[in-house]
Amino acid sequence: MLSPKRTKFRKAHKGRIHGNATGGTNLNFGAYGLKAMEPARVTARQIEAARRAITRHMRRAGRVWIRIFPDVPVSSKPTEVRMGKGKGSPEYWMCRVKPGRIMFEIDGVAALIAKEAFDRASAKLPMKTKFITRVGEGD
Repeated sequence: MLSPKRTKFRKAHKGRIHGNATGGTNLNFGAYGLKAMEPARVTARQIEAARRAITRHMRRAGRVWIRIFPDVPVSSKPTEVRMGKGKGSPEYWMCRVKPGRIMFEIDGVAALIAKEAFDRASAKLPMKTKFITRVGEGD
Protein backbone atom coordinates (compact mmCIF):
# COMPACT_ATOMS: atom_id res chain seq x y z
CA MET A 1 0.00 0.00 0.00
CA LEU A 2 1.04 3.58 -0.58
CA SER A 3 2.45 5.64 2.30
CA PRO A 4 5.01 8.43 2.58
CA LYS A 5 8.60 7.57 3.51
CA ARG A 6 8.72 10.45 5.99
CA THR A 7 6.56 13.42 7.00
CA LYS A 8 7.16 16.68 8.78
CA PHE A 9 4.60 15.87 11.48
CA ARG A 10 3.37 12.54 12.84
CA LYS A 11 -0.26 13.54 13.34
CA ALA A 12 -2.50 15.86 11.31
CA HIS A 13 -5.75 17.71 11.90
CA LYS A 14 -8.83 16.34 10.15
CA GLY A 15 -9.54 19.48 8.14
CA ARG A 16 -12.30 20.02 5.61
CA ILE A 17 -12.29 19.71 1.82
CA HIS A 18 -13.40 23.04 0.31
CA GLY A 19 -13.71 24.09 -3.33
CA ASN A 20 -12.69 22.44 -6.57
CA ALA A 21 -9.32 21.03 -7.58
CA THR A 22 -6.97 23.57 -9.16
CA GLY A 23 -4.26 21.15 -10.30
CA GLY A 24 -4.46 17.64 -11.71
CA THR A 25 -7.66 18.31 -13.64
CA ASN A 26 -6.40 17.37 -17.12
CA LEU A 27 -5.19 14.10 -18.63
CA ASN A 28 -1.39 14.18 -18.70
CA PHE A 29 -0.32 10.58 -19.25
CA GLY A 30 -3.06 8.29 -20.59
CA ALA A 31 -5.92 8.48 -23.07
CA TYR A 32 -8.63 7.77 -20.46
CA GLY A 33 -9.10 9.03 -16.92
CA LEU A 34 -11.25 8.70 -13.82
CA LYS A 35 -12.30 12.09 -12.43
CA ALA A 36 -13.68 12.76 -8.94
CA MET A 37 -17.05 14.53 -8.96
CA GLU A 38 -17.38 15.20 -5.22
CA PRO A 39 -14.99 15.80 -2.31
CA ALA A 40 -13.84 12.78 -0.30
CA ARG A 41 -11.10 11.28 1.84
CA VAL A 42 -9.63 8.34 -0.07
CA THR A 43 -7.61 5.86 1.97
CA ALA A 44 -4.51 4.00 0.79
CA ARG A 45 -6.51 0.75 0.90
CA GLN A 46 -9.20 2.18 -1.39
CA ILE A 47 -6.57 3.39 -3.88
CA GLU A 48 -4.94 -0.05 -3.90
CA ALA A 49 -8.32 -1.82 -4.28
CA ALA A 50 -9.21 0.42 -7.24
CA ARG A 51 -5.80 -0.13 -8.84
CA ARG A 52 -6.19 -3.91 -8.53
CA ALA A 53 -9.69 -3.78 -10.04
CA ILE A 54 -8.37 -1.78 -13.02
CA THR A 55 -5.32 -3.97 -13.71
CA ARG A 56 -7.28 -7.22 -13.33
CA HIS A 57 -9.97 -6.10 -15.75
CA MET A 58 -7.36 -4.96 -18.30
CA ARG A 59 -5.61 -8.35 -17.87
CA ARG A 60 -2.33 -6.48 -17.29
CA ALA A 61 -2.41 -4.95 -20.78
CA GLY A 62 -1.83 -1.24 -21.19
CA ARG A 63 -0.51 1.11 -18.51
CA VAL A 64 -2.07 2.61 -15.36
CA TRP A 65 -1.08 5.87 -13.65
CA ILE A 66 -2.19 6.76 -10.11
CA ARG A 67 -2.46 10.54 -9.83
CA ILE A 68 -3.27 10.77 -6.09
CA PHE A 69 -1.08 9.89 -3.12
CA PRO A 70 -2.15 9.26 0.51
CA ASP A 71 0.03 11.65 2.51
CA VAL A 72 -2.28 12.60 5.41
CA PRO A 73 -2.11 10.43 8.55
CA VAL A 74 -5.42 9.48 10.20
CA SER A 75 -5.18 8.75 13.91
CA SER A 76 -7.67 6.85 16.03
CA LYS A 77 -7.91 5.79 19.64
CA PRO A 78 -8.26 2.13 20.59
CA THR A 79 -11.76 0.76 21.23
CA GLU A 80 -13.30 1.21 24.69
CA VAL A 81 -10.92 3.99 25.73
CA ARG A 82 -12.28 6.97 27.67
CA MET A 83 -12.23 10.51 26.32
CA GLY A 84 -9.16 12.66 26.92
CA LYS A 85 -5.56 11.52 27.44
CA GLY A 86 -4.43 12.99 24.11
CA LYS A 87 -4.78 12.18 20.44
CA GLY A 88 -4.63 8.57 19.24
CA SER A 89 -1.78 7.04 17.28
CA PRO A 90 -1.69 7.16 13.44
CA GLU A 91 -3.61 4.19 12.01
CA TYR A 92 -3.65 4.66 8.22
CA TRP A 93 -2.94 7.14 5.41
CA MET A 94 -5.44 9.02 3.27
CA CYS A 95 -5.63 11.62 0.55
CA ARG A 96 -8.00 14.59 0.40
CA VAL A 97 -9.53 14.60 -3.10
CA LYS A 98 -11.35 17.66 -4.40
CA PRO A 99 -13.98 17.59 -7.18
CA GLY A 100 -12.42 17.72 -10.65
CA ARG A 101 -9.26 15.83 -9.72
CA ILE A 102 -8.05 13.08 -12.08
CA MET A 103 -7.34 10.06 -9.87
CA PHE A 104 -6.36 7.36 -12.36
CA GLU A 105 -5.27 7.31 -16.00
CA ILE A 106 -5.12 4.42 -18.49
CA ASP A 107 -3.52 4.01 -21.90
CA GLY A 108 -2.95 1.14 -24.32
CA VAL A 109 -6.43 -0.44 -24.18
CA ALA A 110 -9.73 0.02 -26.02
CA ALA A 111 -12.21 2.63 -24.80
CA LEU A 112 -14.81 0.00 -23.84
CA ILE A 113 -12.32 -1.95 -21.71
CA ALA A 114 -11.11 1.28 -20.06
CA LYS A 115 -14.68 2.36 -19.25
CA GLU A 116 -15.53 -1.02 -17.71
CA ALA A 117 -12.27 -1.03 -15.71
CA PHE A 118 -13.04 2.43 -14.33
CA ASP A 119 -16.61 1.37 -13.49
CA ARG A 120 -15.19 -1.44 -11.36
CA ALA A 121 -12.66 0.91 -9.76
CA SER A 122 -15.30 3.54 -8.93
CA ALA A 123 -17.20 0.90 -6.93
CA LYS A 124 -14.18 0.78 -4.59
CA LEU A 125 -14.03 4.57 -4.13
CA PRO A 126 -16.10 6.67 -1.70
CA MET A 127 -17.28 9.32 -4.19
CA LYS A 128 -19.06 9.76 -7.51
CA THR A 129 -16.69 9.60 -10.45
CA LYS A 130 -16.74 10.31 -14.17
CA PHE A 131 -15.05 8.57 -17.10
CA ILE A 132 -13.19 11.06 -19.29
CA THR A 133 -11.27 10.73 -22.56
CA ARG A 134 -8.83 12.86 -24.53
CA VAL A 135 -10.42 15.05 -27.19
CA GLY A 136 -10.61 13.09 -30.43
CA GLU A 137 -10.52 9.63 -28.78
CA GLY A 138 -13.29 7.05 -29.01
CA ASP A 139 -16.47 7.05 -26.81
